[in-house]
Amino acid sequence: MQSTTAETRVQLNFKDWYASTRATADRPPLSPEEAQRPFARYYDEKIPPPDPAHFAMMHEPCDPARAIGPERLNDLLDPGELAVEIGWCNLPNGAGFIANRMVYPEVTAEMVDWWFAWHPLENLRYRIWYPPQHGGLMLSPEGRRRILDPSIPNREKNWGVVHHVTENCNCGMENIDIHFLSPQDFGFDMARWKEPYVSTFAGGFGWAVSVNKTDESITAPALMCHIFRQHPQGLEHRTRFWMGYRMSNGKPELTLPPGVAVPAAAVQGLARHNVCEFTRWGEFLPRIYREFGHSMVC
Repeated sequence: MQSTTAETRVQLNFKDWYASTRATADRPPLSPEEAQRPFARYYDEKIPPPDPAHFAMMHEPCDPARAIGPERLNDLLDPGELAVEIGWCNLPNGAGFIANRMVYPEVTAEMVDWWFAWHPLENLRYRIWYPPQHGGLMLSPEGRRRILDPSIPNREKNWGVVHHVTENCNCGMENIDIHFLSPQDFGFDMARWKEPYVSTFAGGFGWAVSVNKTDESITAPALMCHIFRQHPQGLEHRTRFWMGYRMSNGKPELTLPPGVAVPAAAVQGLARHNVCEFTRWGEFLPRIYREFGHSMVC
């Protein structure tokens, strides 16, 4: 069978893509073409469960008084740990807050930058990350051109690019548009954007709707922040989500009407999903990077 590359493979248009997401939500077998891809074997791997003690920290909400809002995101550049590094809750204004912290012994910042550039180029690359809950991903032609531009460093390739993903965060499969931003556009203090405060970053804001959506209902947006820094045991990954916020003129803006809160089940569901998908990612990334990290295409 003649091989194809990310440059030549044809993506579905948006209409056909969204129509297909209902089927991919059920984790279907790979198509004959997908099964020929050199990384297809990762799709059927046994997925390691999260550490029970770590996962248990997402069972009950943490104290909202110890959580931080997005206006304090630069606290993530401080040395040491914040009051809540693993946990979730609803903030007093109704927004959802999620924090997670993991340390990867074999992962480097270079691997992180490569992964976030490599995996959106092909639907299957997203699905092999966490097959139980990742249904797929597509890019616009403009986003694809930017990621494939060899003059743009890996860590900058996603700045301004939207990932259209299908994913289950424990409340059913959703179609999510994730708008990736540069750290400056996300609001970080760029005077401190260097070692030892930070090694790399992936983040932005997103909006999700059910793959079975049939009405005019909407859901709240969310801010997503993955920040990485060096740690004596490897690379430290600190996640924050603020559900109910969007970016407006370079600043976080609460979108919830007064008295309305993000459902606790949605906040906890995303928190648990984050622990599971990044448990898999921490052991999976070094292996796939050794095979394919030399290029964006294969």
